[in-house]
Amino acid sequence: MTLAEALALAAARGLARIDAQVLLLHAIGRTGSDRAWLIAHDNDSLSPAEVEAYETLCRRRADDEPVAYLTGTREFHGMPLEVDARVLDPRADTEVLVDWSLEVLQGCARPRVVDLGTGSGAIALAIALQRPDAQVDAVDRSADALAVAAANAARLGLAIRTRLGDWLRGDAGRYDLIVSNPPYIAEGDPHLPALRHEPEGALVAGPDGLDAIREIVRQAPGHLAPGGWLLIEHGHDQAAAVRALLDGAGLRRTSSRRDLAGIERCSGAQAPGLG
Repeated sequence: MTLAEALALAAARGLARIDAQVLLLHAIGRTGSDRAWLIAHDNDSLSPAEVEAYETLCRRRADDEPVAYLTGTREFHGMPLEVDARVLDPRADTEVLVDWSLEVLQGCARPRVVDLGTGSGAIALAIALQRPDAQVDAVDRSADALAVAAANAARLGLAIRTRLGDWLRGDAGRYDLIVSNPPYIAEGDPHLPALRHEPEGALVAGPDGLDAIREIVRQAPGHLAPGGWLLIEHGHDQAAAVRALLDGAGLRRTSSRRDLAGIERCSGAQAPGLG
């Protein structure tokens, strides 16, 4: 089987071309950034072991297993993260939340930041990379997730403090930024079967998907420094509800940001005081 034939086989099975390319490169021991190499070598032949490995990957992808779990890596905000089924597969849309975080931290020297529900550590590490002067805490209720985040931090040489916790409960700190990509999918959502390989605890949050966000908004005002910000990622149809929660918590300058598809994906607000 040639490389071109392998890609045609994946297409016949309904796999997206970019997924098929990344999986093929992984099966032959090359990085996912080598897609141009595939075009130049489309008549090269695969060994029987490579064919077997590739077909296994394609079957798993056809069963909705994320490409990041199959290759063990995900590029996020310019960083190569190692990910597996212990953590949510980081999405490109979450980079909007990171960009907003870096924006509100401008002019704040040695900011104190906490990332709630850190998972792979994607948000915390992206902030730490851009703001090496920041004190960044990464909190998760899953010890397995914290192990992934800590391993990513060590491999990237970035200083974050991982901590087992239930949002801000028991935390005595005050932060210039509280940021979170919490669970926000409603129980029984029709999209959940396609996400079955990812940890349900990082996805589902009650009948309307807002249970985790309500709890974070309830806790956050007591942990924000004067002028500090709370920024939260949420579902495609939850922006108005989240803004109402932020307003109800006594925060100000409430607004939302749109993702790459133009959907209001993140909402945030600022604590009264300085800034």
